Amino acid sequence: MTVDKGGSIRALSRGIAVLKAVNRNGTMTITEICESCDIAYATASRIAQTLATEGLIARDPGGKRFRATGLVRTLAQGYQGSGRLVLAARPHIIALTRRIGWPVSITTRIGPDMVVQDSSHSHTTMVFSSPDPGYSLPMLECAAGIAYLCSLPEEQFQDIVSGLRLIDMRHLRHALDRLAEGDLRAQVRALGYATRSNVPFTRHPGKTSGIALPLFDRGQPAGAITLIYFASALRMAEAVNRFLPELKAAASAVEHDLDQLPTL
Repeated sequence: MTVDKGGSIRALSRGIAVLKAVNRNGTMTITEICESCDIAYATASRIAQTLATEGLIARDPGGKRFRATGLVRTLAQGYQGSGRLVLAARPHIIALTRRIGWPVSITTRIGPDMVVQDSSHSHTTMVFSSPDPGYSLPMLECAAGIAYLCSLPEEQFQDIVSGLRLIDMRHLRHALDRLAEGDLRAQVRALGYATRSNVPFTRHPGKTSGIALPLFDRGQPAGAITLIYFASALRMAEAVNRFLPELKAAASAVEHDLDQLPTL
């Protein structure tokens, strides 16, 4: 058993990364798993076989692709979710999508990921696919994650950055360094929002871009609200100019309604 600096178990971390990648992408070959998780072919093959033995993923009939099984859903049975946030946000994200056409999502942080709690994808045709609640994206690879991270108090921010450094994600090291060194964080905090063009970790890699604002519940960072649009339809500067005011208004409305709801 290999234990990394900080006490994390590398094999377990890699197994979780593979499971999340397969669940996020729908189906994946071993080669695709290697590329997504930055691990060797033999390692990816052993992990996939172990997850298949445990019933969490299964081979498709052709034998070359793996998909998540229904057993993955049972892992969330003890999770209570972000009920207040969804309750406050849902009418506002639906109304925003009906005005501007593009879908909007509400995400919260779970571990190193931003996880979808609700979205308005089903209320527009301007989508490639609709993410179910529980769909996750790596925090450093999406606008929601950057916006949320940059909104955190210093001590909490440093704790999360330290945790992210323990994860073997070399392709994200530059983004993490920029955040930790402060230039990217200062820029996002000054603007009040974060952007990410051609998001790679989706079911349609590189085809969507996002603009995200942090959401606060009684002054505490609670998650993020993100506008998602086709990357080929608009340049980021144009999207920000056209949609940021409405996105800010929706975020303010969500936070106002959160203030009116009782805490759980």
